[in-house]
Amino acid sequence: MNNERTGMLILCATPIGNLEDMTLRALRVLKEADLIACEDTRTSAHLLAHYGIGTPLTSYHKFNEETKSEELIGKMLLGSTVALITDAGMPAISDPGQILVRKCHEAGVPVTAVPGACAAVTALALAGEDTRRFVFEGFLPQNNKEKKAALQRLEDESRTIVLYEAPHRLKRTLEALSDALGEKRPVVLVREITKKYEEIQRTTLGEACGSAAEPRGEYVLVIAGRSAEEIRQRQAEQWENMSISEHVALYERQGMDRKSAMKAAANDRGITKRAVYQELLESYSKNE
Repeated sequence: MNNERTGMLILCATPIGNLEDMTLRALRVLKEADLIACEDTRTSAHLLAHYGIGTPLTSYHKFNEETKSEELIGKMLLGSTVALITDAGMPAISDPGQILVRKCHEAGVPVTAVPGACAAVTALALAGEDTRRFVFEGFLPQNNKEKKAALQRLEDESRTIVLYEAPHRLKRTLEALSDALGEKRPVVLVREITKKYEEIQRTTLGEACGSAAEPRGEYVLVIAGRSAEEIRQRQAEQWENMSISEHVALYERQGMDRKSAMKAAANDRGITKRAVYQELLESYSKNE
């Protein structure tokens, strides 16, 4: 496929468990590419051998992304077509690839993708939770401070939440989620997607903590978002502990002008803006 023009990068999705989940286009692209960059050459060699694909392989993983990206871009600028695959699923989605894609755009190298299996989207479809709006968080951070911040962001998330987790960390993650989001929050545990022992378990975060003593296989967690009523109740509980002046000041710190902040506080509390104004006047007079 070498020619005088700039080559290109093709992101190729690979099976997430069942080897039959390869598209005809992906097979053709992998056969015709000049080079296949893969996360683990041993894992990819097994897949490619299954389909009789003998295209040369090169290692591309999270530990060499920066340096290897430059090397691969050099080849593409000379006309080579590089196919990027990971151990499973779509490259760059909680897997190596994002850095190479960005650098290709910066270098003027064309990028395209061959869609296919993706654990997050497949689990979402299997879960039976709201699919109109969802947020994909990948793996939660392992650093305690960063994990705490991530969980705080998810506390009032109204969209369906999709997470990945390894079996040896599952119980600890479920406990952290239960503490942050509430033990009654619905969750669907999807494991071993497309494999022989595929399992879909609908439960709650609290119940899941007790049933995940010996988890096996890779998991996708699909968690129901907080309902609008729950959010309103949670906010109301916060406002009960605030004075009206503190409530207005909260909105002002978020960038609202005084008039807008008063209107927002009035709406939150179900009172008139005039009542808020009167309360502010009384508050100011007490402080003089």
